[in-house]
Amino acid sequence: MNKEKIVIGLSGGVDSSVAAYLLKKEGYDVIGVFMINWKENTGSLTAGCTWEDDVTFAEMIAKKLDIPFHVVDLSDSYRKRVVDYMFSEYEKGRTPNPDVLCNREIKFDLFMDKASELGAQYVATGHYCRRGEVNIEGKLYYRLLAGTDPNKDQSYFLCQLNQDQLSRSLFPVGHLLKPEVREIARQQGLITAERKDSQGICFVGKVDLPVFLQQKLASKKGNVIEIDASFMEKKALPLIPENFPKLCSPFPFKPWNGKIVGEHNGAHFYTIGQRKGLNIGGYVEPLFVLATDVVRNIIYVGEGKDHPGLFRQGLFIPGEDMHWVRTDMTMSAGEERDFLIRIRYRQPLEKGRITMTSEGAYILFEREQRGITSGQFAAWYLDDELIGSGIIA
Repeated sequence: MNKEKIVIGLSGGVDSSVAAYLLKKEGYDVIGVFMINWKENTGSLTAGCTWEDDVTFAEMIAKKLDIPFHVVDLSDSYRKRVVDYMFSEYEKGRTPNPDVLCNREIKFDLFMDKASELGAQYVATGHYCRRGEVNIEGKLYYRLLAGTDPNKDQSYFLCQLNQDQLSRSLFPVGHLLKPEVREIARQQGLITAERKDSQGICFVGKVDLPVFLQQKLASKKGNVIEIDASFMEKKALPLIPENFPKLCSPFPFKPWNGKIVGEHNGAHFYTIGQRKGLNIGGYVEPLFVLATDVVRNIIYVGEGKDHPGLFRQGLFIPGEDMHWVRTDMTMSAGEERDFLIRIRYRQPLEKGRITMTSEGAYILFEREQRGITSGQFAAWYLDDELIGSGIIA
């Protein structure tokens, strides 16, 4: 029997419950730990489960599996490392991904420290992804691989993990399909078998984002300017280095070619591609946010989901915001390499090329991408392995 000690992050959901069961079945010395990362209800929709509900389910699973159970309160660190970062990014007119930050800063950092205090060698989670290993010239590298279930692959959310974090991580359900996970839970009589998956921000739940942001970001009236598709001057440019900045610009139109069609309560409350919350009628198709200018407090919108202002050829990631999971594949200035790339969770992988410069990385796609958003993470893959990621400028 394998007696290595492992801490499993029990969230009160079916995935972590089955992960805990599988680990114990394999003979590991399993300890269940629930993380409290958010205690407030301000800005949250009460329709979702609160952490009090989740911890009750997690404790019941631990009792069912006959494993020790602990609760750790990481809410102060979560506020400083994740929530404060969110506010700061939105204030700058960027759209952060708190789930990626939560995994990098909390679940696979502070939580790992807590696991070490309990004498555990590894931390396990219910993420749908897999860990692999490869030996290159005598050095071992850990691989972050997509989950087997194409509808549940969560490798994107772990795109900021490093080699040390991966070396101490296990993903017991990564090789399973979601229906298989639920069936295992039913067979074992786990109370979470039919429980709905959590929604919304990592460990916070479903959030009314404008209400949440108004805790720190003040409302400020500003103009909504419509950019008619006929004003778009998107000429096909050759994919050569001197054109990269224009091809990757977040403003693929001339802002002065628009007309005022309404008011908003603060440009920092909106994000590219957003449709809801504009409250402007009189159009055949819905209006979508094309861009925001938090300095001048302006929102630019366009009619229809296929408005050309929603699409662009590429994006830029500053050098300081580049991260390589596979450190042996780090690119240097002047290098080019083809990858499969996604710019948001659940987006199909798209073919693209990364060109490194002294300032950072330009990513040009084979076909234009809709809704490239500053502050989000772009992640690049080779086949089913996540190689690196970066914050979109």
